[in-house]
Amino acid sequence: MRSFKIMMMAALAMGVVCAAQAELQNVELDGSIRIRGNYYDWDDNIFINGGEDQAWVEERTILGVTADFTDDVSLRIAFDAYNFWGDDFRSNFVTGLDFADGANTNNVDLYEAYIEVNNAWGLPLRSRIGRQELELGSEWLVGNNDTAAGFPGLSFDGIRTTYATDTFSVDLLSFKLSETVNDFGDGDVNLYGLYGSYIGLEDWQFDLYWMWVMEDDVNNVVGAPGTVAALATVGIGAPLAEDYNLHTIGLRGAGTYGAFDLEAEIAFQFGDIERQDVLFFGNSDLDYDAWAFNLEAGYTFDMAWTPRVYLGAAFFEGSDQDNDNFFDALFGNNDNDLAFNRLFSNWEYSEFIENTEMSNALIFRAGISAMPTEKISLLLALSYFEADESNENNGFFGLFDDGNDDTLGWEIGLYADYQYSEDLVFRAGYAHFFGDEDGLDGDNLSALNGLAALVHSDGNNGFLGLFGDDDEDSDYNYLFWEAEISF
Repeated sequence: MRSFKIMMMAALAMGVVCAAQAELQNVELDGSIRIRGNYYDWDDNIFINGGEDQAWVEERTILGVTADFTDDVSLRIAFDAYNFWGDDFRSNFVTGLDFADGANTNNVDLYEAYIEVNNAWGLPLRSRIGRQELELGSEWLVGNNDTAAGFPGLSFDGIRTTYATDTFSVDLLSFKLSETVNDFGDGDVNLYGLYGSYIGLEDWQFDLYWMWVMEDDVNNVVGAPGTVAALATVGIGAPLAEDYNLHTIGLRGAGTYGAFDLEAEIAFQFGDIERQDVLFFGNSDLDYDAWAFNLEAGYTFDMAWTPRVYLGAAFFEGSDQDNDNFFDALFGNNDNDLAFNRLFSNWEYSEFIENTEMSNALIFRAGISAMPTEKISLLLALSYFEADESNENNGFFGLFDDGNDDTLGWEIGLYADYQYSEDLVFRAGYAHFFGDEDGLDGDNLSALNGLAALVHSDGNNGFLGLFGDDDEDSDYNYLFWEAEISF
């Protein structure tokens, strides 16, 4: 495996050609400020903020520079800062002292810093080496984390080499997600991949890809985004993983035909987590063997306001839990298939029950958008959520089973954008979630890539779930406003 990784790194490095005598030709400055105010009404949900409502304002600022040199060489450097209003206030309002104790004044980060070489050796070859955003396809599995509430951004350290012609492109990816400074690869988290796109048909794109997230000789090193470190949340033992391998292969097609548009993607994950035995004795095999798909079809009417209607569906296969009784839980017989891992998705299907990491779910979507004027756009969206695998272990170690409901709830949202100028846009929206009490409070493992339960209700299941006492369904509200300017 080590020789394979070395060969892959060498192949990527061959695409990097830097001219020692390159001269500066052009410099461009860019930046943006995005400010969003959020308000959540949690309907006295005792599991979220102690049953109290939540409100805050978040802000992200980006400032970047791109410099072009001769010989198709360029560089990009970008800094960003993400914070809540009030995080960095530097005075104590009681004493009047500046630089109050605890003020966070060091939250500017290096967001991007890479060298880019185009047309290396006269070939249609481009290499980017360094820290960079990675947006693949529609960002269904890999994106830059800038959607909805909570948008800190996401960039990757590594090398991306692209061979692109007029009809197709192939990306070779090698990125370091975590570094332990051990021997080559030991304890590190890495992302490798191949991503191919065909654009030979007008208005259509077809993608085929393979991605591999791996962690070698983990031992007690915490890594593996959203997986190994979180396994304890589903009661399958301490995260004593030795090796972690997650492979994802997928196919995507997107485009338009007349007034119709289509976005479709399907992916399959396989791999395993090698771990030490847990608790007293027994096996602890953890495997990935899960499917997922995303589908959206729309039609735009040629009339006033240019309304567009769409229908969509998404599916993320849930985990197959094999420790649903007292003896399995006691002796560590955790022969489980894990739920589909959303990786670094930039798709958010709900304002309430996920933040781009919902799995073990079947989602149906519908909506209509319109543009009353050239500057104003409106969207009405409706979604339905249910769990794929319903966890039936509600009692004490599974001895008492009161059953679960797969339905998680319905969500409706109304959103508006106002393009005040070419650079400045204002946004506002309201969403309401009709939560199903039995589904939300039934330990259905849909949060954290299917590793944790969506405990989003004010229900009372009694002492350790032995005595059920379901309350009425929960209704949640979300309201936001936003301003964004960029240049």
